[in-house]
Amino acid sequence: MKFYDRKNELTLLQSTQQIAFSNHSQMTVLTGRRRVGKTKLMLKSCEGSPTAYLFVGRNNEAALCRQFAETASRELGVFMPQGIGSFVELFEQLMSIGRHQAFNLIIDEFQEFFYINESVYSGMQDVWDRYKDTTHVNLIVSGSVYTLMHRIFMEYKEPLYGRADSIIKLQPFATSVLKEILADHAPEYSNDDLLALYTFTGGVPKYIEILLDRGCYTMEKMVDYITSGNSIFLEEGNILLIQEFGKKYGNYYAILSAIASGRNTASEISDAMGGSSVGGLLQRLEADYDIIAKKRPILAKEGTQTVRYEIADNFLRFWFRYIVKNQDLIQSGMHAALAKITKDDYSTYSGLTLERYFREQLREQQLYRNIGSWWETSKGKDAAQNEIDIVAIHLNEKRVLLAEVKRQRKNFKPEAFMEKVEAIRTKLFFKYKIDTTCLSLEDM
Repeated sequence: MKFYDRKNELTLLQSTQQIAFSNHSQMTVLTGRRRVGKTKLMLKSCEGSPTAYLFVGRNNEAALCRQFAETASRELGVFMPQGIGSFVELFEQLMSIGRHQAFNLIIDEFQEFFYINESVYSGMQDVWDRYKDTTHVNLIVSGSVYTLMHRIFMEYKEPLYGRADSIIKLQPFATSVLKEILADHAPEYSNDDLLALYTFTGGVPKYIEILLDRGCYTMEKMVDYITSGNSIFLEEGNILLIQEFGKKYGNYYAILSAIASGRNTASEISDAMGGSSVGGLLQRLEADYDIIAKKRPILAKEGTQTVRYEIADNFLRFWFRYIVKNQDLIQSGMHAALAKITKDDYSTYSGLTLERYFREQLREQQLYRNIGSWWETSKGKDAAQNEIDIVAIHLNEKRVLLAEVKRQRKNFKPEAFMEKVEAIRTKLFFKYKIDTTCLSLEDM
């Protein structure tokens, strides 16, 4: 798949390279979930200039250094002493070369040194502080394990805290880029095809590439491949999460499974866990791992008890709902049965994802200061719930957009919706101009 988008990130990386090459060394940290395109972005930003790309596999430090020395010697055309067994020593050699030659140094999966030799970070701090002002190295380090990268560069007790000149967290593709990619591969695509691509990949570039390279342009073909016996998607969630959680993943998996199945309040999640206390685990999943998000009714105060949790990543949300839930079918080789279950439930499941799609689309317009949803539940045995799918408050005026989302516009009931509009007008927006609409597949 060709290189798409990333204009803002490329502009920052290329301007940083210019500073490094003409003034003094710069350090950029690039984070983001697995498969989001970090390596491709780094290499794209360095095209046409000398670059040493070092991938930190979980290997013996001396073996890695031999490999890195060969790579640097070949790509930079310089002499690198043989027999260097310490990465800090090798890094100092590279920084020394930067006194006479400007080049890019990419260190990919940088967090792996945490397992190989944690003292690398303090050693690098010393070398960087001594060399950065007199050298011309454009250093870019990247990592897929969010918790470790955050710890290495953003916790003040860590040696590399404050050393990065820029920190970029790479996000999945925007909805506008998804449209461009699908149009390039399948010009006659339908909006339902677009929704399926968003539902299953969440805009993660590698997932998109895998599906489209195999001609999976429709929901049916996407599901058939994702659930097939040779699909990388069956194990992808495990690989991604075990990287983050390590061996203590059981409780986290149980919480994510509960949220994926619709139990999205703290009490419902606790019930699903047999009454266990889940507050601390939820906080870690949100704040430390960045895997779930807390949802409150729009404009609700921070301490409100009316809170729902959702899995922030579209692919993981799908993976827990269908792949984890149906492991018995996968282990029995009943992939066709798994595909049928997924397809039969798709219209219901994708309706919820469609709400996410429109919220993202509205955020990309940069016209609204706050975008969310709103709900209130009346008390009593016959409690009824007022809920509005999308509430978007304009940036510069007392104006708000209220929208109900339906896959098919024919299912929209204007009278019932206007009753909810009047409820929220009374509660929150009595001084606002209110615009109302129904958003459906036709509006994607």
